[in-house]
Amino acid sequence: MEEKPIGEVTHYYSHLGVAIVKFNRKVKTGETVHFKGATTDFTQAIDSMEFDHKSVGDAKSGQEVGIKVGDKVREGDEVYAVV
Repeated sequence: MEEKPIGEVTHYYSHLGVAIVKFNRKVKTGETVHFKGATTDFTQAIDSMEFDHKSVGDAKSGQEVGIKVGDKVREGDEVYAVV
């Protein structure tokens, strides 16, 4: 399974289980991503994304969006596309 880095976690809201991710390429809802860091390592599909408190179907390159995550992530964790 080859993975390419596509973004980075810039913030994590533990009480909401939401990661703010800045992507370096266009990403669509439904894509599977892999969160990886010093103590983070899990894969999940992106069920929904929010930008400016509004649901969006995709994130543009350079855009920061909120993603509901199933596990804890940390600032600086990398996000990979699962190919």
